[in-house]
Amino acid sequence: MTRLQELYRKEVIPQMKEKFGYKNDLAVPKVKKVVINVGTGPALKDAKLLDTMIENLKKIAGQIPIKRQAKKAISGFGIREGMVVGLKTTLRAKRMYNFLDKLANVVLPRVRDFKGIDPKGFDGHGNLSIGVKEQTVFPEIKAEDVEKIHGLEIAIITSAKTDKEGKELLKLLGFPFKK
Repeated sequence: MTRLQELYRKEVIPQMKEKFGYKNDLAVPKVKKVVINVGTGPALKDAKLLDTMIENLKKIAGQIPIKRQAKKAISGFGIREGMVVGLKTTLRAKRMYNFLDKLANVVLPRVRDFKGIDPKGFDGHGNLSIGVKEQTVFPEIKAEDVEKIHGLEIAIITSAKTDKEGKELLKLLGFPFKK
C-alpha cells in the first residue's frame, strides 16, 4: 500500500465522514483515476519530436501513452485524418496514488511562481484539471536533455458529487490550494 493510500484510509475517511456526515466509509469520495494528456501540435511536422514526447510521458506516468488520432481533416491547422494530435495515459490504483503523491509533494512546489492550485479548475462534479506548462518540473525529466518544452494537462477524476467535496478530499490528501 502506498503512502497516500494509507493516508486516505487512516486520516481522510474519518475527517470527511465528520465534515460531510457520511454514515459509511464507502460513501466517502475517493480518487478514481488520473488522466494525463499532451497535445502534439509542435510534433505534427517532426516525427522525432513525437517520439521524444512519448518517452517523456512514459517517464512521467510510468506507462506507455496511447496516441490519439484526428478523426477528420482540418486544413486550417494542417491536420489530416489519422494524424497523431495528442497522447493520453490513464493511471489507476497504485500508479495513480504514486503519481498523485509525487505531484503534490515534488512537482507542484517546483513550478515557477506557484501560489497554489486555482479552485476554478473544478468542473462542477468534483473533478480537477491542472495544466503544467513545462515537462521539466517532473524529476524524471532532465532539463539538459530537453529539446523542446511542452506542457501537459492532468485531470484528477473523483467520485465526489460536488466541487466542495472534491476540493476537501484533495486538500486532505495534501494538495495546496489558493486561499
